[in-house]
Amino acid sequence: MAAAARSRVAHLLRQLQRASCQCPTHSHTYSQAPGFSPYGKTTDYAFEMAVSNIRYGAGVTKEVGMDLQNMGAKNVCLMTDKNLSQLPPVQVVMDSLMKNGINFKVYDNVRVEPTDKSFMEAIEFARKGAFDAYVAVGGGSTMDTCKATNLYASSPHSDFLDYVSAPIGKGKPVSVPLKPLIAVPTTSGTGSETTGVAIFDYEHLKVKIGIASRAIKPTLGLIDPLHTLHMPARVVANSGFDVLCHALESYTALPYHMRSPCPSNPISRPAYQGSNPISDIWAVQALRIVAKYLKSHGMSYPISGLVKTYKAKDYNVDHPLVPHGLSVVLTSPAVFTFTAQMFPERHLEAAEILGAHTRTARTADAGPVLADALRKFLFDLDVDDGLAAVGYSKADIPALVKGTLPQERVTKLAPRPQSEEDLSALFEASMKLY
Repeated sequence: MAAAARSRVAHLLRQLQRASCQCPTHSHTYSQAPGFSPYGKTTDYAFEMAVSNIRYGAGVTKEVGMDLQNMGAKNVCLMTDKNLSQLPPVQVVMDSLMKNGINFKVYDNVRVEPTDKSFMEAIEFARKGAFDAYVAVGGGSTMDTCKATNLYASSPHSDFLDYVSAPIGKGKPVSVPLKPLIAVPTTSGTGSETTGVAIFDYEHLKVKIGIASRAIKPTLGLIDPLHTLHMPARVVANSGFDVLCHALESYTALPYHMRSPCPSNPISRPAYQGSNPISDIWAVQALRIVAKYLKSHGMSYPISGLVKTYKAKDYNVDHPLVPHGLSVVLTSPAVFTFTAQMFPERHLEAAEILGAHTRTARTADAGPVLADALRKFLFDLDVDDGLAAVGYSKADIPALVKGTLPQERVTKLAPRPQSEEDLSALFEASMKLY
């Protein structure tokens, strides 16, 4: 009797294993990856979630002074940019700090789309200030600058390139303790309040590169939707494009168990790990939110870093600027046409969420279908007509390719490997969108 029961259980388990579930959590065969031991594996076998604590609510910014008081902070660095220093989000933070008796100094020289030089200026300010906590009020530029500042002020003997991602930097693991950092985002695209990544323009090579370590992620993110009311229209749109492309890239990325090399120590597991059952759910939901509300990741870096004269509308800056969200979305039709042959079903699913009719579409057409959906989406939102519209020409393609090659932490997660010739073709295809 017991043997018969065991046989039935074994049969049921085999049936369950063969069953094909189509929900986002289980649609990959993650649980069937061979082996659970890291020993001898060339690809990874695990993924790790490491996010900040998040508090969401209209008006929640006014609690920041109490949070710092609870942390025992005595000398705080409030980091922002020149524009925001005159706007309500910063004033709300300062009022809360003063109300709760928190001593603070303001650094408002953050550069929109920061550089290694602007990072180092902020780091020097922090080293002189000997702060015991940080508050970043702004978009991704401010939060990334503050994360880098906290790191290097806490590691004063480190060379700047020590923590910068390879191949440009040494990519050393962060082993020093950092100070508490509270992030108060004022835009809605970057998600920098939840990540251990800080992005900047490395001026010597004219490329964007980053520092990536879980150690630098903010201690707390205060998500206050009231701050988005102060965003100009194009800033809102470009923030949305950032969400759109992050979600598409995440959902169509190489699955985590196919990423190599397998880390010999968990401290070496990268921040960007590939698609996984948890990020799949969030990526799909993010796509749905963008598709529903917006009308009412390595190729973008050289586009922003090599910008010549273009100045984005609604951005009050004193230097040429292609906002990150705009730079990622301009190449998106070409990129997802290229990657679709690896995971066509996911590309078609994304296209359907964006409004495409996919019921009769063939998997072989997944790339063009998604690309057409993206073009229509961008056209309806009056997005610039490709790279040519923001000042680039075919003569710039070699430099754009050269700027993309160092972005290994991002490009290695693309589901389809790309050669220099592939990248050249993608940039050429992105010169004009419509």
